[in-house]
Amino acid sequence: MAIRDLLRKKLPCDAEHLRLMADWLSQPDAVHPYWFPLTGIVKYVEVFSSEHSIEGDAKDNVERIADALRRSREDRDVRKCVDRLEKLLGAAPEIPIQSGEAWADAALADLRATQPSQSGKWAELITKCRDASGGKPSKKWQADASALLVGVTTGEFKKQITRWFPLVDKPRTEVIETWSEWVPNPNLLIIDSHADILKGLVWCCCVFEDADVARSLTALALSAYKKVPGIGPRAVKVGNACIYALGAMPGTEGVGQLALLKVRVKFGTAQKGIEKALVATAERVGIPRDELEEMSVPAYGLTDVGLRTESLGEFTAELHVAGRKPELRWLKADGKQQKSVPATVKRDFGDKLKELKHAAKDIEKMLPAQSARIEQTFLAQKEWTFPLWRERYLDHPLVGTMARRLIWRFLSGKKTTSAIWLNGRLVDHRDQPIDWVGESTMVRLWHPLDEENVEQITAWRNWLTEHEVRQPFKQAHREVYILTDAERNTQIYSNRFAAHVLKQHQFNALCAARNWKNKLRLMVDDEFPPAHIELPAWNLRAEFWVEGAGDEYGIDTNETGTFLYLATDQVRFYHSDAAVNWAHAGGGGYASDGTNRDENHPVELEEIPPLVFSEVMRDVDLFVGVASLGNDPNWADGGPEGRYRDYWQSYSFGELGATAGTRKDVLEQLVPRLKIADRCTFSDKFLIVRGDIRTYRIHLGSGNILMEPNDEYLCIVPKQSVARGSDAIFLPFEGDAMLSIILSKAMLLADDKRIKDSTIVSQIQR
Repeated sequence: MAIRDLLRKKLPCDAEHLRLMADWLSQPDAVHPYWFPLTGIVKYVEVFSSEHSIEGDAKDNVERIADALRRSREDRDVRKCVDRLEKLLGAAPEIPIQSGEAWADAALADLRATQPSQSGKWAELITKCRDASGGKPSKKWQADASALLVGVTTGEFKKQITRWFPLVDKPRTEVIETWSEWVPNPNLLIIDSHADILKGLVWCCCVFEDADVARSLTALALSAYKKVPGIGPRAVKVGNACIYALGAMPGTEGVGQLALLKVRVKFGTAQKGIEKALVATAERVGIPRDELEEMSVPAYGLTDVGLRTESLGEFTAELHVAGRKPELRWLKADGKQQKSVPATVKRDFGDKLKELKHAAKDIEKMLPAQSARIEQTFLAQKEWTFPLWRERYLDHPLVGTMARRLIWRFLSGKKTTSAIWLNGRLVDHRDQPIDWVGESTMVRLWHPLDEENVEQITAWRNWLTEHEVRQPFKQAHREVYILTDAERNTQIYSNRFAAHVLKQHQFNALCAARNWKNKLRLMVDDEFPPAHIELPAWNLRAEFWVEGAGDEYGIDTNETGTFLYLATDQVRFYHSDAAVNWAHAGGGGYASDGTNRDENHPVELEEIPPLVFSEVMRDVDLFVGVASLGNDPNWADGGPEGRYRDYWQSYSFGELGATAGTRKDVLEQLVPRLKIADRCTFSDKFLIVRGDIRTYRIHLGSGNILMEPNDEYLCIVPKQSVARGSDAIFLPFEGDAMLSIILSKAMLLADDKRIKDSTIVSQIQR
């Protein structure tokens, strides 16, 4: 404190005082490093330099002071002070990057290979980036960085960051000593100073309206939000900076990448940042927020729905999009297809080939994002005029590949019908063309509840099978959840999905994927809100009450104290302005948090619109159907101390829910068309497969298997030996992994004599 006070008095500066200060700072035990009056010290040296030349002994003393500050601690304040001292010393700026990370090693190698003058400009820019602070760049920071960016040139900057950013996903390149050998360090955490540098470099990208830069920012964001066991996301501030930059980027180039991140990143803070970035973009370009995403879907060079063609010498490249995975085809001059990339294309059209491959990868990532966006229009109550729908959906080069496989509802005056695209026209389920639609016709996504009877829904399902149209998500086969008598009796809550045991982390991921908000429950003395989804178009909120299961730390939790399993309870609905309920992590019942207590009344289930009730219950059914312990074939012993044995048994082979019932309907249509049809029959809950060694009953809900004659359990873990041949089977929709698993198991077991997996053979032959 005495030194700080003296420095504030603006004492005379001379060489002897400078030497004494250097001596004092150089003593290892002179003062705790966090007590250094950093700004005062540097200001003192700067005043000295204004009155004396920095050379000889004076230069040595300033260098000693700079070294002492470097040794004191590693943070932004110290770095800024050292930079000021180095400027006084006239030292060439150093690149403030350490070796030991893949991207950093590449950056150091690239910059050391440049001319010294250019390397110095990069060093200044990266130093500025290292000092990036806050949630977004200040105007001064932006101005300073923009001036430095001119020095390195925007073209060179783009070239380097599109090379460096994807490398951030790689493990560290440094080595650590183990008991037996030197091995690469598997630690994926980013060095703190590097995270600051990356954040600043990302902010510099705000000036670009460029697909390559936007793609690189997305790759970096996904890497930054990747979870490290026991730590959490690798570098939240880097991921948040990427989202900000994509939102601040001129034009709408970043919107498509934000849509992709919206689906792939489940981190709650990131989701808030994405929404904020989309709102900011909408305001900047003057487009309503609810229309921004559908207006900004990139075409990736597709000139027709699902097709891009490029003439490359004697060959024509076709980028074809028909399902989940785009296909790059090569056609010879005579129209015949060549399987591999032609050598002449590799030699003469390398840049164009690279661009086509990038487009194919981007499309593959974008398709699930757009599929999820379209599916959300059910609850958003979205409608379009026919011309607008045709432009943004039916005829859009990318979105059209999905829109043409979906059923749409058309309304014009008193006329109403449902139709799908077939051979260049809209047709109904009888293949009759719909020719009365016009500019005033309104269009919305068809839902099974739009039909008055089951026969019309069945007709659409049969149409999809007959024409082998695979929908991007479950639409015609979508489950419908109708209010039951039990729910009418309980009035304000549903117990339909109560008393299940779920894997918490899987449940949490599913909530994020379906736009539900949820917090991981910890075994602590704290309260948590229920999993819930906001339904602003209906002024409603739905809640799914869950609580941590078990009370033994380390058995019912992981090493961080996070519950491994959840017990499920009621589903309730509230108006949007009602207070959120809370419950203790370990149970005890939900109650209002105290705000708006008078308004916190649940809405009676009979007042909930049928579409809202059905879609919410469908989500909850999905959570249970995917995350339930009963689906796991390894849980036949009931888990820790066998405590869940009864639940596993009752769920694994119990009554079918709505999703499993739909699955049964689909299988009853598909199985007769398979080569194993003569070996398959159905009972109320099972697909029964007759093998040569045994007969097997595959439960249509859990996918678990019992063997006849004594109902002995057969454990087959998915991907163990069950994928053979299932991909070639036509399925009328995407997204039901259990359907594929059941078909795969059926095909495997129908030919059980040829099974070679020893763990399966030992079970079926005993």
